[in-house]
Amino acid sequence: MNMRMKLIPAIDLIDGQCVRLTKGDYASKKVYNSDPLAQARIFEEAGIEHLHLVDLSGAKAGQPMHLDVLEQICSKTSLKVDYGGGIRSVENISEVLARGAKQVNLGTMLIRNMDKATEWINTFGVESLIASVDVLEKKVRVSGWQQDAGFELYSVIERLLESGFIHFTVTDIDRDGTLGEPAYQLYTELLNRFPGIKLNASGGVSEQEQLIRLDQIGCHGAIIGKAIYEGRIELLS
Repeated sequence: MNMRMKLIPAIDLIDGQCVRLTKGDYASKKVYNSDPLAQARIFEEAGIEHLHLVDLSGAKAGQPMHLDVLEQICSKTSLKVDYGGGIRSVENISEVLARGAKQVNLGTMLIRNMDKATEWINTFGVESLIASVDVLEKKVRVSGWQQDAGFELYSVIERLLESGFIHFTVTDIDRDGTLGEPAYQLYTELLNRFPGIKLNASGGVSEQEQLIRLDQIGCHGAIIGKAIYEGRIELLS
């Protein structure tokens, strides 16, 4: 596939294993590989450069639970890793970056402390932080998607842009892990309304043609999970 958009495979971690959920439901867990490093190497050998590493155990616990896995992947592959899940403090951000991550996904911590957004951008740099905004019917969700944050999507994006964020990953929870299709209309609206953002699409990708359409819309990257593990998308960067 010849496209400008980054292809970003996802490894979701629960208890040290690569899993996938459906619509964020932990009860729907399916294990795809018991060795995250081996899975990361499969992606690397296929020519992939980026990896989205999600600490689902951490998201539930409220603290990172897979920093050793992060460090292993960063030290033993050339993948550029963005890491998220359970990050609740500035110390957590520093440690994730120290373990080798190129970028840190801030979700719950950021949404609940948007008044600190400018300070964190100034501390860690605009290229090191991704605003991870998870939505259900355009309402922002936090704490591993378990709670309604009380904010509308557009107001959150606008406020974080003003604070200096440019990297955003927007996940449509209702599509995640469903092998349906991405939220094209939502991403089109976001890019039309906020043309300066670098937007990673997340949720619902199930086939190659959808990646081409996301690229044409203007997405900066596309996070791909279950479709890779189920063999629906070939790993060609």
